[in-house]
Amino acid sequence: MIGKLRGFSNSKLAGVLVGIIIIPFVFWGMGSVFSGGNTNNVAKINNEAISSKDFVNFINESRLTNDIIKANLDNNIIEQILSELISEKLIEMEIKKLNVSLSEEALANKIRSNSILLDDNKKFSRTKYEKFLLENNLTASSFENSLKNQELKKNLFKYISGGIKSPYFLKNKIFISENKKIDVEFLDLDLVHDKTVTTSEIEDFIKDNEDMLKLDFIDLFYAKITPQNLIEIDEFNDEFFNKIDEIENSILNGSNLKEINEIYNFNLNEINNFVLNDNSDEVLQEIYSKRNGDKTQLIDKNDYFLIFEISKINKKIPNIKDTYFLESVKKNVVLKKKFEFNKNLFEKIDEKIFNDDEFIKISKDKNNIKSVTIESLNDNQVFDTDSVNLIYTLPNKSFTLVTGQEDKVYLTKINNIYYSDIDKNSDNIKEYSEKSNNDIINDIYTSYDLSLNSKYKVKIFNQTIDRVKNYFR
Repeated sequence: MIGKLRGFSNSKLAGVLVGIIIIPFVFWGMGSVFSGGNTNNVAKINNEAISSKDFVNFINESRLTNDIIKANLDNNIIEQILSELISEKLIEMEIKKLNVSLSEEALANKIRSNSILLDDNKKFSRTKYEKFLLENNLTASSFENSLKNQELKKNLFKYISGGIKSPYFLKNKIFISENKKIDVEFLDLDLVHDKTVTTSEIEDFIKDNEDMLKLDFIDLFYAKITPQNLIEIDEFNDEFFNKIDEIENSILNGSNLKEINEIYNFNLNEINNFVLNDNSDEVLQEIYSKRNGDKTQLIDKNDYFLIFEISKINKKIPNIKDTYFLESVKKNVVLKKKFEFNKNLFEKIDEKIFNDDEFIKISKDKNNIKSVTIESLNDNQVFDTDSVNLIYTLPNKSFTLVTGQEDKVYLTKINNIYYSDIDKNSDNIKEYSEKSNNDIINDIYTSYDLSLNSKYKVKIFNQTIDRVKNYFR
């Protein structure tokens, strides 16, 4: 049904759940896009029409600005907004059909128990309530209606999924999946990666990656301006700052650094073909980092003012004899070899042609292969969380590549998996009851979504939708 929205949304229920958490905010600007008002419909649910005016009002109450909508027209943002509106309407129809209600007393209790509206004595404060409405540009009726609608939606979903009590075997299944103990052998691949780099490998890498390796070489002038070299005293006084203002105005008026220096005569340094290296001082590092900004810049460094001008930027590959560059290339060559090694290993595992003999062979030395027992899904003493999650999905005797501390990559083999059942009287039985209940509820929601598909027929009027899109183009 919602699939008619040009395939944008696969599930009405997904849209319904999004609608539950929408908080209306003020929007502007498209009230006159439909001159016919309610005579133009954007959609129809069974026999109930959703008018263009309804759609406009819904957009006006969303968080989205005109610019965001315009930028995402090709990403089906209009269809998504309409999907949310239809979801809202479906829920309203379901609430009405199932006679889901909320008494005025229950609504009042909900407001009076809201923590942000309580005073220091934990009692409802009318003053805080009024202040909350003013700060959020809300009227009491609009806020209470919005809150009532939210509570009705919650009650609907409680009605659909209420009374769920999962059996022991489902709780136990989740417990086992999260708490099984797994014996793992692992090899730190950094111990076996080839870290040697030949001259020919360096030359080939440079040849194949010329554009990537090109660096910015800059010609620059710079000076540190202090009271001493500007006004010949050590005090940061009005005279000093007045001259700084004059220099800044000269820069804004297009004067270059040499012209400025002819007037103020501070110590000007000139450097050609500069590129960052390990020995670059902080001043040059900062100038280099700002090389793509204004040609001439003045920066307040607290103890002095830094003024500099970049006269030329040349992109080129550094001299291979440059130690800094050479070491950088070597690191990249090693990284490339590591990547290719790991990729080849992964492909063998994926094609199920990797075995114990290969494992021993790759390790180079059996002592490089370590062992660990992963105690639970939360045990990340060796491998990171995502890797443990992956390992817990794999069968016994399987191999995989995972990551761990300090970005290390490991080749692992599962040796044994140990299972134990949850004690019905344990302290965490409640936790697994909630988890298994949630799984059942998700299944119920899926069934509910299918029920909505058969119960409500949605028709979309694409010509009206296109008119909305044209307004934003």
